[in-house]
Amino acid sequence: MAFVNDGLPLVTNFWRLKVTSPRFSCTSIVAAISVISACVAPAAFAAAPMVKTSAPGYYRVMLGDFEVTALSDGTVALPMDQLLTNTTPAKTLKALEKAHLKAPVETSVNGYLINTGGKLVLIDSGAGSLFGPTLGRLAANIKAAGYQPEQVDEIYITHMHGDHVGGLAAAGIPLFVNATVRADQHDADFWLSQTNLDKAEAGAKGSFQGAMASLNPYVKADKFKAFDGDTELLPGIKAIASHGHTAGHSIYLVESKGQKLMLWGDLMHVAAVQFDNPSVTIKFDSDSKAAAAQRKKAYADAAKQGYLVGSAHLSFPGLGYVRPEGKAYAWVPLNYSPLP
Repeated sequence: MAFVNDGLPLVTNFWRLKVTSPRFSCTSIVAAISVISACVAPAAFAAAPMVKTSAPGYYRVMLGDFEVTALSDGTVALPMDQLLTNTTPAKTLKALEKAHLKAPVETSVNGYLINTGGKLVLIDSGAGSLFGPTLGRLAANIKAAGYQPEQVDEIYITHMHGDHVGGLAAAGIPLFVNATVRADQHDADFWLSQTNLDKAEAGAKGSFQGAMASLNPYVKADKFKAFDGDTELLPGIKAIASHGHTAGHSIYLVESKGQKLMLWGDLMHVAAVQFDNPSVTIKFDSDSKAAAAQRKKAYADAAKQGYLVGSAHLSFPGLGYVRPEGKAYAWVPLNYSPLP
């Protein structure tokens, strides 16, 4: 008996032969399948090309009655061995190696969306187009998370560095058309000052220009409202002065039904280094001594009270807890769950 190929797939011809031939035994069937498999296997199981990308976009948890969505703006590679201060490059590299990292460190940029049930509040807006093609994904990830930028009611800025405000506007047009933007008055006075821009060194002018391009569309539309120091902004959301990294750097306490989340902004940058040694600072600090003091205070409070922490530059989603370890601290990432 021979197999005929009349244009139908081999398997179709095989089953036709099985039906029409009473002598086609089970042994013959197994043998025929083996022949067919040998013929088609290389084509059916050819190696697929490598994709080489992953796309964490958002991660959602519940905090009492509040829904918290961590949003990824992307990552940026930073030469932390050159940027960290009050230490040495050798010590930084050693600490990074201990955490299976090396310089430059791929550094997350995170924002957080809080749905209180009455208001939709965004904490920081990401970099927009200010930091290149690896960042600027926060608005797209808001949509991926099931929301639209026009649904955001309020935006609270931890400070006015470009990777926290760049996503507010594009080409002079606000991207969150219904939102009021709020930040500490000290940061507004510093970064939105034309006088400060004019007298800044050439390499620093871009930081002022980025802040102005991002915030001024809201200022002109009367949609920017500054606060001064510790301020309750909404029921369950409070700004807490944490000046040092910038003149008006703020952290935000979110609380519902006794559950707390403290959003740190740029209180810290490198977990592998700064939990072991909170005294390590970074060149981006306006006042490194004050920034270190605020970090130590925040670590101690988080470790003592055991509340959830979110931070802009901890690996996405940047949510977890702080545990004391002798005179140092350890970071305990939030356990993954697919559902709130």
